[in-house]
Amino acid sequence: MSARCPALPFLPGYTFNPNIGRTKFNRDFKFERINGVPTLIEKVRPNLFGPLSDKYPSLYARGEVTELPAWIAFDKQVLCFDAFFQETLQEVRGSAFQVRNVKIYFFLEDGTIQVVEPKVENSGIPQGTLISRQRIRFPAPMDENFYDVLDFNIGREVELYGKVFKIVNCDQFTRVFLNRCGITVPDPINAPSDPYLQLRAHNKDGMMAKKPSKTIDTLGQFLANDRKVLRFYGYWDDRQSEHGVLHDLEIYYYLADDTIEIKDIVPPNAGRDSGFMFMKRAQLPKTFCSLPTLGSDAPFTVLNVLGPGLQGGRYITDPLDCGKEVIEYYKENDLTIGGVINCYGRRIHLTDCDPFTKKYYSTKYGVDSFEAIPKPADYEEPACHRSRKERELPPWNGYGTHEDSAQNCITVELKAPYKDFKKFLKFDRVGMDSHILRFESRMVSTIPENCSSVFIICYYLSDDSISVFEIAQRNSGFATSQFFSRDKVKLPGQPVYSSKPPKCYTPQHMFVGAQLIINSFHFILIDADEYALRYMEINAHEFPKSNIKLIMDQIKEKLRPIYKDFVAENIPKETPAISYETLRSKLCPIMGDSFTEQEMITIARAFNATCVHEKYDKDAIRAVTLTELKRFLWDDLDRLKEYFIFRDPHRTGKLSKQDCYTLLKGCRLPVDNELIEKILQVTKKDENCFLYYHDLLDFLDRTKCPMADTIPINLKKELWWASEKEPPTGALIDWCAFNKHLDLEDTFIENPTPPTIDGLQESANKQKL
Repeated sequence: MSARCPALPFLPGYTFNPNIGRTKFNRDFKFERINGVPTLIEKVRPNLFGPLSDKYPSLYARGEVTELPAWIAFDKQVLCFDAFFQETLQEVRGSAFQVRNVKIYFFLEDGTIQVVEPKVENSGIPQGTLISRQRIRFPAPMDENFYDVLDFNIGREVELYGKVFKIVNCDQFTRVFLNRCGITVPDPINAPSDPYLQLRAHNKDGMMAKKPSKTIDTLGQFLANDRKVLRFYGYWDDRQSEHGVLHDLEIYYYLADDTIEIKDIVPPNAGRDSGFMFMKRAQLPKTFCSLPTLGSDAPFTVLNVLGPGLQGGRYITDPLDCGKEVIEYYKENDLTIGGVINCYGRRIHLTDCDPFTKKYYSTKYGVDSFEAIPKPADYEEPACHRSRKERELPPWNGYGTHEDSAQNCITVELKAPYKDFKKFLKFDRVGMDSHILRFESRMVSTIPENCSSVFIICYYLSDDSISVFEIAQRNSGFATSQFFSRDKVKLPGQPVYSSKPPKCYTPQHMFVGAQLIINSFHFILIDADEYALRYMEINAHEFPKSNIKLIMDQIKEKLRPIYKDFVAENIPKETPAISYETLRSKLCPIMGDSFTEQEMITIARAFNATCVHEKYDKDAIRAVTLTELKRFLWDDLDRLKEYFIFRDPHRTGKLSKQDCYTLLKGCRLPVDNELIEKILQVTKKDENCFLYYHDLLDFLDRTKCPMADTIPINLKKELWWASEKEPPTGALIDWCAFNKHLDLEDTFIENPTPPTIDGLQESANKQKL
């Protein structure tokens, strides 16, 4: 450890070791009594170069503090000012003086000044550092003093070695530093323009050499506007000429190279054999008189050739381009809606443009109005899409499918019939989503044995095909088998041998209560599985029989006149629920024959009041778990707690379900996976489904709330998710929710009858009595 004086540089020989001669190395005490009062004090170590004092009471501010020198306090801090000075020009025509801009740097650490002039290209004068860094005296007669920071500010003039500098601006650091020192800094001043530089800029173009290889660089325009095209819609009226028509045109303006391309929109069957290209991509001149002569578009004109020729010889070009024509081409600012452009003598009217063009003109030119210009009133739109006559195919002969026979009649080459591949990808099986609607059905037949059979009808949404399976009855002598293989089923009542494709059953024909004719067998759908009902409710816009809003609107219109009697007859007395059969028996006569079983099932599912009781609650699961842990002598709860705390570094008390499952398996919990899933299912969770592992530890601790042992059960069977049969949905219907959705309570409010004269007199007599 070494000590040094701050006023001296940090160099060898200027420091010393303060521990030399020291005998006590104990820590200084902090409190001492001053005038009988205990006061916090600080011992000041001896300093050979600073003031010495024994104690500084902490009750008072310190006044004797060693000040840092300027070369340390203001190290690398520079004030920067923008200034200018005028210099007289003696032999320059058109400019008597020039203005030279400089930067004045004031170094705070030692008060030195430096003046630097930024370099200007081809200025012809030495530039850079005009005055090197040094301390500068005031002009006589005050040349005994030096310039200081107080002498520099915006608007002041300083004289440095005979040149007067006008300060016009400063940087942000300088402004903040002077403001903190209490110096007001005015706003910046505009420096005057340099007349000499203006004269040079005016003569710059005349000084450029004219060379034959002079070209204009268009690479920047190409890179900025590549693939940006403005599209206008227009027309060319050629009806004045013989057999002329009105041409619909599309005008494309390429911003990359200022070229124009025009296409003729020829409608089908228009009777014109001309191509669709009206004008190939090129620059379009505004005026056209005749075809250009040879050499008129050459980049330069040769005046004299010395030698065998241009190759290997010498030549002189015309630097003034005498006789060269200046051709004006159409630019982007010449194209507007309602304008007319001249395309080699053809007047093209612009009527509209696309959204990109509107956005481009609105951003660049501020144009807001883009109203389309209508075409001439006597113009008749050509029939672009005439109704095509359908191809008449021969009647189906009964061999193969109708699609296969129709495909063979269309083309000689044998091809497979077209299938809707997009529909197949949309409704193909995705995980557990099979896109198959399954219905339970019965056969309507005069044979009693067929009427008692149960059939499963599967409708495949991917290709609108149907398959039928017969479920064998017990002791019937028949096995479960396929009744009808998967195929499309035609609607009944259609001619068989027809040239038109037959209509088949669609998803809208499949609902509970519908009747199907499959291969001359009559089926009636009596029920549907959970997936089919849920799929139709989710896609209610495609299945009106499962659209609860549409169904309730129809019921609402039917019940409005008789709602009072309907509620009085069917309101439940003991529980707020009504049975499915009771409500169905009341709604069917009111709604009529159009009310199907599918609609009643949708109502029952929407206002379901059936309570589901779990077979094993949390206490039963805990009893089974503790019995299993006791059977396998597992007692490693402390290690499991350590694992939970280690996995939770922030001590939130919560872990994800996957982490809890991993830790339970890692501690070799001697239970089946089904029981672990049940344990995690009944554990307390937060709003983000994270488990509180302290509740899980209490669940596994047999010392807390001990429970009696249970009889061992088959966990894989009893705790399997499909072991508990779900109760039929919709057996009970919530009567309150059903009436709330109808929203017909206003029918109970009777409209008051207007008062009559006799009634008013009678009420007045009663009040007198």
